[in-house]
Amino acid sequence: MRPSQWRSPCLSPPPSTASPPCAELLGWRVVDARPAEGWIRIGFQARPEFRNPAGAIQGGFLAAMLDDTMGPAVFAHTDGATYVATIDMTVSFLAPAKVGPIYGEGQVVQLGKTVGFVEARLMDEDGVWLAKASSSVRLIPTDRALDVPRSLIATA
Repeated sequence: MRPSQWRSPCLSPPPSTASPPCAELLGWRVVDARPAEGWIRIGFQARPEFRNPAGAIQGGFLAAMLDDTMGPAVFAHTDGATYVATIDMTVSFLAPAKVGPIYGEGQVVQLGKTVGFVEARLMDEDGVWLAKASSSVRLIPTDRALDVPRSLIATA
């Protein structure tokens, strides 16, 4: 499903909330999603300011991109009903990332009542894997996590 066909709070925040500054900093945008499958593709923009002394994108920024791919996978899969708080995240860095577009693919592995398991990977525009992660997340009702009435975050 293409973003133009998918309405979600990820694409259009509730009126009482703004896009998080971290998402803006990372150039976060939904590229594609299959919510029923628990899968999402997010685009990021690695900026020159993100480089380490060797000229590659610093690992902390890549970890933030991975985290900001896994959470939205859960959010989309639950039609905006569930927000996540990361409990732990294991990251493996596979190749140096350069300034430019980076794409994250997130996949819900399993959701329980209060804890979920999610995975993600980052790739450059040529499809080279840059990093991968797995995470345990706490599942929180979105209206409680964001202090926004559920009626404002329901999807169409």
